[in-house]
Amino acid sequence: MDKEAFEQAKVKVLLKQHDPHGFGTLQEKTVHAVMKLYYEPDIDCHEVPIEGYIADIYTGSRIIEIQNGNFNRLRDKLKAFLPLYPVTVVLPIPHFKWVIYLDAESGSLSKKRKSPVTGSVYSAFPELYKIKDHLTHPNLSFAFPLIDMDEYRLLQMSGRGRRRKGSRYDRMPLSLYDEILIERPEDFVQIIPYELAEPFTVKEFAAAVHIHRDLSQITLHVLFHMGLLKRPGKRGREYLYEVLEERRL
Repeated sequence: MDKEAFEQAKVKVLLKQHDPHGFGTLQEKTVHAVMKLYYEPDIDCHEVPIEGYIADIYTGSRIIEIQNGNFNRLRDKLKAFLPLYPVTVVLPIPHFKWVIYLDAESGSLSKKRKSPVTGSVYSAFPELYKIKDHLTHPNLSFAFPLIDMDEYRLLQMSGRGRRRKGSRYDRMPLSLYDEILIERPEDFVQIIPYELAEPFTVKEFAAAVHIHRDLSQITLHVLFHMGLLKRPGKRGREYLYEVLEERRL
């Protein structure tokens, strides 16, 4: 993790946008643009045609794909890239997030409201599920930067109570909190707390890492599909999970 490089990338993007609020003036969204400069400052390596697709970054030896979500669209690229190149997929994850509503007509902004959800590496697993058949490929690695950010939403009013709603317009990165790197499948084992007694259930894992049960279930399903976990039996109606000895770090 290089917080100084992150700040430099952020400043370059904001200066390029020439906007007092610093968002929404480029075709690509702000977080995506900042991440491209953070992982590769040389813009000649950006948006490179390879194998019938456009790679976000091609360094000459490695491809870096930056995704803000919707990994369904990544599957065809991975099929084309992975047999030929090492590929790092970057998924920026909102850590602390403040929501701001933007009135498109007046240009006014609401007060910041902090989201009650704190993002973590576990937030990536609903997206990883969409490419689970690629996750053990030796050419595939991941970076999960945890970013404190402001999220701007276009203001919409609905219902009798005129409840505030909004579609996401852009996200403004504030600071880099942490960065989790996954170089090989076994590195995913690090997200299982050392102090969690094995075997464990979905409910016990959720409580140990402070996530919702549904997210816990998806996470363990993906790790089981990757061959990192086994199911030695059940406790009541729930599967038990434990790490395969040969896949421990």
